[in-house]
Amino acid sequence: MKTLTKRIDGRKIDALRPTKFKRNYLRKVEGAVLVETGHTKVLCTATVEDRVPHFRRDSGGGWLTAEYSMLPRSSSQRIQRETRGVKGRTQEIQRLIGRSLRSVCDLDKVGPRTLTIDCDVIQADGGTRTASITGAYVALHDALTTLKKQGVLGEWPLSDWLAAVSVGVVDGEPMLDLCYEEDFAAEVDMNIVMTGKGKYVEVQGTAEGDPFSSAALTKLLKLGKTGIEDLIAAQKKSLGVKE
Repeated sequence: MKTLTKRIDGRKIDALRPTKFKRNYLRKVEGAVLVETGHTKVLCTATVEDRVPHFRRDSGGGWLTAEYSMLPRSSSQRIQRETRGVKGRTQEIQRLIGRSLRSVCDLDKVGPRTLTIDCDVIQADGGTRTASITGAYVALHDALTTLKKQGVLGEWPLSDWLAAVSVGVVDGEPMLDLCYEEDFAAEVDMNIVMTGKGKYVEVQGTAEGDPFSSAALTKLLKLGKTGIEDLIAAQKKSLGVKE
């Protein structure tokens, strides 16, 4: 693999964009994080409500769900608000966010309450769904910490860390954390969601042109794993957790 190849923004092919987490971004919510990955910015909030959907009633446990949206001018052209129901892409992404977070959250330990994750893209430059998952985990961590401080959690519900990143093949080169221009030109586009223990939650990969080989897949997964390890380290630093 060529590790010295430069990209549009000057990064090496195996480098993440600069990632920042601004916690407590809003005042009146249990968890609120502005995550920035390069020029992509997503506001992630975690709301706690003392109710559960009907299919979780009498279970003693809780529920976690997610919503995702792109603000009208998060892109180069104005995006129409989805006032008549969410579109297929939006529905797919919010389901991805929800099931990713549920994979590391024991809902029976949450108690009879609902955790609603809202991910609103303020500015899009590629990787909005992966940034949403990575930022949402930090918001969820803060919300659960609030519940713990209030004495309403018996046991800590999170079983592991969680982050997501995009990888792809551009001009024949496997690359980590694609910006919009790279994503648009990619021959292979892939999103990877992984836990801190290195287990896969989801891998979404598509060949935009020619099919890709198992060797290319192995390289992309390796790139993604390295990127996610760095993102989780950044999450821990933001949350002040030392492990």
